[in-house]
Amino acid sequence: MNTDESSLGGCPDCGEYISEAWVLVEYQKDDGTEGVWAECPACGEVVAPER
Repeated sequence: MNTDESSLGGCPDCGEYISEAWVLVEYQKDDGTEGVWAECPACGEVVAPER
């Protein structure tokens, strides 16, 4: 398990941990929380990393 603080979370498709270097878009959701879309370095999909 990756405990790197720069990890955004895991890819919902393949489970690979995604670091901040792979961020494509940061945005604010309607509920006021922040969201992130990132490219998974393992499977190449654009995903919302899961913690």
